[in-house]
Amino acid sequence: MSDTATTPNARPLRLETVIIAVICVIALAIGWYLYSQRQQTLRSSPAGLDGLQIWLASNGVSAQNFSGGWPIDQTAVGLLILPVYDTILDEDREPPQTKEELLQQQDEFDRSSKVLAGKAEKVPALIVLPKWRSGMRLTGLAHPVLNVEQPRLQALMRQVTGDRSFKAFSAKDPFTDIRYRAEDGESLTAELYAAQLFSSDHCEPVLGTSDAMLLADCPLDAVSIDQDERVLVLSDPDLLNNHGLRLGDNARIVLDFIRSTAEERNVIIDYSQSSWLRDPTRQPERERTWDDLMRFFGPPFLTLWLGAALAMALFLWRGALRYGPILSGETAPSASKVLAVRARARLMRLSGQDGALVRDYAAARLSATAAALFGPALARHYAGEQQFLEFAERRHPAEAQHLRRVLDEIRRLPDHVPASGAIHLIDELEQVLEHLTHDA
Repeated sequence: MSDTATTPNARPLRLETVIIAVICVIALAIGWYLYSQRQQTLRSSPAGLDGLQIWLASNGVSAQNFSGGWPIDQTAVGLLILPVYDTILDEDREPPQTKEELLQQQDEFDRSSKVLAGKAEKVPALIVLPKWRSGMRLTGLAHPVLNVEQPRLQALMRQVTGDRSFKAFSAKDPFTDIRYRAEDGESLTAELYAAQLFSSDHCEPVLGTSDAMLLADCPLDAVSIDQDERVLVLSDPDLLNNHGLRLGDNARIVLDFIRSTAEERNVIIDYSQSSWLRDPTRQPERERTWDDLMRFFGPPFLTLWLGAALAMALFLWRGALRYGPILSGETAPSASKVLAVRARARLMRLSGQDGALVRDYAAARLSATAAALFGPALARHYAGEQQFLEFAERRHPAEAQHLRRVLDEIRRLPDHVPASGAIHLIDELEQVLEHLTHDA
């Protein structure tokens, strides 16, 4: 005796499972919404860079904000601007518990050192270091007490570039002016409040001096002998953020520098937490092509497909020929009543009961005429012979007498009458009802 395998019954989908799934989807949607709203609030704040994107686009530079979601052709990127609002990379920020902790918060948007370095390896990049705590964004007051801790900046640069000689410091004067010579030779001045500068043995200054750099060209890997891979580092975001663009010649300096660096290619202000850059020349080739699928439609499979098509056509043809299309009249709500009346009339005609057929016809014609004259609301009341005659006597006394005579003759008809006599009475009835209908 062989063992028989039994198929277990499929467990029905429980209501609790559906509710949990719906709650999870709603929670993910709410989390994504709050995340996007927090990022949008940060971007539009005085410390954000939305103003930079608008300023560049209004001056003919192809610039856009990017939060992730789709691949970017890295060969079309002229400059990738990476704003950093995180002083401790690779660690999740701790949510503040009190208002004071919220104002003193130094990390607002988590970043990864590997992702930052990976992006800078693929395209020309500008890393914008953090400067202000959350209190500056929330209160709208830029005070040195709200600056981030400078040792955190040094640890940040050490994580990204390995530069241990990097040292951040604040300018002694409230306002700092830094000269810049534009591409056309014009001399411009960058103005910064409580400027955040830095020094490094491995960076070459673009704005500032070797002892006090604001914008510099630094090696991406300072500990390596081969320093071909470079990255731009901006120590003070007030040069190009919403708060600082309106000071001095900052806006003109940023526009001139980005134009010369991007070389008419796209400028991407990247807020994404992962790398979406893709090199189209190094994309992996697909292992499968449409030719692999088309082989199933060639010989010998082609014969099977043709046979299946012919069989389906035969089934459809035989089904349409046997049953035909659905008749709309037979599917109406009153179809059964109409068919019953037709069947009864046919039986009366076959049995020779023309008198009974005329009596039923007269009652049906009175009901139809009442519906035409008074509408469906009062048709039932006036469909009776006596009520219809009373109405006719009030409106048309002469026609009423004629109608009464015809109805009396129809009522006195025997069941078996000659067809000529039945047709004569029907003609008279139709004439009287036509006069009442059109003269009422």
